[in-house]
Amino acid sequence: MRTRIITLLILISSVNLTAQEKLENADDLKRLAVFYKDYMFRNEPSRSDRKQLSKLTPKNLEKELAFILESTKTNHNILTEKFLVLPHESVLKNLYIVRCINFNLRKEDGTPYRKLADSLYNQPIPRYELIDSYYDMMLTSVGNKNRPLDLSKYDFQLDKYGFEDDTEKGIFFLKVMNQCLYFIWGYMNVAKPMNTEKALDLINKYPRINGKAYFQFQDLYFPDFEMMIDIKNGVESYKGYYLNKYYELLIYHLICLNKENGTIEQKRDLLLGSILKAKNLYKYTEYTETLNKIFENRN
Repeated sequence: MRTRIITLLILISSVNLTAQEKLENADDLKRLAVFYKDYMFRNEPSRSDRKQLSKLTPKNLEKELAFILESTKTNHNILTEKFLVLPHESVLKNLYIVRCINFNLRKEDGTPYRKLADSLYNQPIPRYELIDSYYDMMLTSVGNKNRPLDLSKYDFQLDKYGFEDDTEKGIFFLKVMNQCLYFIWGYMNVAKPMNTEKALDLINKYPRINGKAYFQFQDLYFPDFEMMIDIKNGVESYKGYYLNKYYELLIYHLICLNKENGTIEQKRDLLLGSILKAKNLYKYTEYTETLNKIFENRN
């Protein structure tokens, strides 16, 4: 009887310890989320702010801490292999929760952070969604903290980052290109007339992929999947959202070459060396009619 009581007490204390650890972890992740929220845009954390966060963050979250500290620096080095290589899925999950708490902190009627963290811990988040979130944080930081945008020194070698399949490579590529689109969108849509000179200048500073011009990457035939990308749209096709954005970027690139006296060779390379010609991917874009006209005009 005594043995049964001791065993029961051990089990109860283990359950309580686990619950306590989860509360403490939620507190630690919230602290990272507040720091991220405060300094993810233009604000620059002081040395004492960074030192204090490092002091309060436990050792089991050192990778998450390093990511948050680096991503909030101005002119940081987040696009190095230290961060480009996918961390363990537990780190991806913790940073996913940090990002969710960050969003939640911006709501007047947000969910209590411990409740939110607990629900996310208990919820199986698909790996692809965790990867999308990780690189979204990374590339948002590049856009917010590194000005002017110049990625020309980067050559992203997709076989070096621990990706398990073509889908994970595709997620990374499309997230990079979405950030690149963001920086020329205003020149193409807000400026009157459109400023193709400045847009092309930025396009010429885009990174290389596997040693080649960005547009030559064509491994985008991975199976589609669904997730929440824009809260206004609900759950939607991943390729339908991001491939559409990528086609938009490629079309803008072609417009810039036409307006800024690009050579025939440059235009041919873009048209025939990219997915502009990939008709079996047109189902993912709203620019099908435009694309068909481009190639009709070449015949």
